[in-house]
Amino acid sequence: MEECPRCFWLHFHGKQRPSGIFPSLPSGMDSILKKHFDKFMERGELPPELKENEECKGCKLFDDADLLKTWRNNFKGISITDKEGNILHGAVDNLLIKGKKLIVLDYKTRGFPLKDDTAEHYQNQLNIYNFLLRKNGYETEDYSFLLFYIPKEVTETGEVIFDTKLVNMKIDVAEAEQTWKKALKLLNGECPKKHEGGEEREICRWCELIASE
Repeated sequence: MEECPRCFWLHFHGKQRPSGIFPSLPSGMDSILKKHFDKFMERGELPPELKENEECKGCKLFDDADLLKTWRNNFKGISITDKEGNILHGAVDNLLIKGKKLIVLDYKTRGFPLKDDTAEHYQNQLNIYNFLLRKNGYETEDYSFLLFYIPKEVTETGEVIFDTKLVNMKIDVAEAEQTWKKALKLLNGECPKKHEGGEEREICRWCELIASE
């Protein structure tokens, strides 16, 4: 929606953007990281990436395995339905518990060290996860964690070593609700006539491809 309102509208009205080649490495990393964390969850421990970090003091991994499996599912996830039947859902990577509150934990794989604004690109995602959890009756902290995995070196035996970086992100549930309302207003209106991202082009390149089909 933020990138191109026109493409967003078309996507939910039967005209989806052409899909490119999906990078399988991040998906594979996501899968093995979940298995890695689940092993520690079953033992009631935090993995080294978190255990050695002061910000995770007093935290433990969310240990309802069945519920977490649902919340991780891209087709189910954590969801809400409004009075008109509109559904909003999101699939989390993991959760921590601190006291009675949940903390969203999201894994990210990067090819290069973080830039100053890298974490900011995931603000909406974290806001929405917390919005969904609270709407479902769960208490969450006013922050979430992004855990970045960044390749460091390859050992002589061929093992890839990763550096990790935990980033604390303050969340804004009110902003997430406004984003949800903005999306519904856009989808219930007429199709935007142009891409709003730039004055020099009437529509973005994806819109051009969709229009030419």
